[in-house]
Amino acid sequence: MDGDQAAHRGAFESVVSTDPGKNPHGCLVPDFRSRLLEWYDVHARDLPWRERHGEKRHHGPYRVWVSEIMLQQTRVAAVIAHYHKFLRRFPTVQKLAAARETSVLAAWSGLGYYRRARMLHAAAKAIARELGGKFPESAAGWRELPGIGRYTAAAIASITFDEPVAVVDGNVERVLQRVGGKRISGAQFWQSAEALLDRERPGDFNQAMMELGATVCTPRAPACLTCPVAEWCATRGEMAIGPKAARQKKREIHYALDYRDGKVLLVQRPHDATLMAGMWELPEIAPPADHGKPAFTLRHSITVTDYTVRVWRQPSQYLVGKWVARSSLTKQALTGLARKILRKEGMLAGSA
Repeated sequence: MDGDQAAHRGAFESVVSTDPGKNPHGCLVPDFRSRLLEWYDVHARDLPWRERHGEKRHHGPYRVWVSEIMLQQTRVAAVIAHYHKFLRRFPTVQKLAAARETSVLAAWSGLGYYRRARMLHAAAKAIARELGGKFPESAAGWRELPGIGRYTAAAIASITFDEPVAVVDGNVERVLQRVGGKRISGAQFWQSAEALLDRERPGDFNQAMMELGATVCTPRAPACLTCPVAEWCATRGEMAIGPKAARQKKREIHYALDYRDGKVLLVQRPHDATLMAGMWELPEIAPPADHGKPAFTLRHSITVTDYTVRVWRQPSQYLVGKWVARSSLTKQALTGLARKILRKEGMLAGSA
């Protein structure tokens, strides 16, 4: 790095610093903003919920809100198909508010982390019944709704209402730390993000920061040679970000696929279960004593556990459950694993 580059990066580090004595509007920040937005205007992924400044708004807060909730802890590629299906089922906040929770969970099935769906449903009821169907226009207003935290509120308000509030997610945290060349945490992330925010195009800038982290400034092997703001980066990707991933646990589980007269037996998870409360699944069984061969085996992961799942076509011995017609399976709030098993068996459309 030559002397000029070092001086530029050193000056920019002071801009993203959380030290109150540093000027949060340093001379290099406008260049960073304009370069990032120019890149975003050309290279942003074409996502079905994406809104852009200056374009005719056709998605609105409802669709942006749904996408933001779905994208929490879920990859973009996995969300797109569910997003379209969910909006076909519930095209407006009024439709979502009027739906039964079981119908909402059924439409959400396959995305996991079902508390998100329950909170989305609760917030839709609050908007429809308490706010007369009118969406809050500020981040503060959004945060009063169930299931809406600081990030989600800022994302919706900036993207759909151009409120100049910064967002901080995992991608933005990584960009801020690498650009600034130092580890920061907690409130420091929000202070740095606010210092960088383009207040003329806050929604686009927030999306650009997240897009940069998701597609260029990735956790491993960042594409620094194609980064639009590499000139101002203190580390050029050399800073390792985040703790080492937890070692995955291994477990084997067995399920009975009890199918008779066009119906399959399902059991409901307890309503106070930590994971997937109230969802429907196949009965879990002990390994058959005769050590025969299962109908099929598949792999499934939940949080830090990798499961080897063995499925047996046999009566389950469960006395409590319900028989669901094959034609009605898509209307059930199935766990992701149950959905995967039934797809493998050919009872549900879609790949296994």
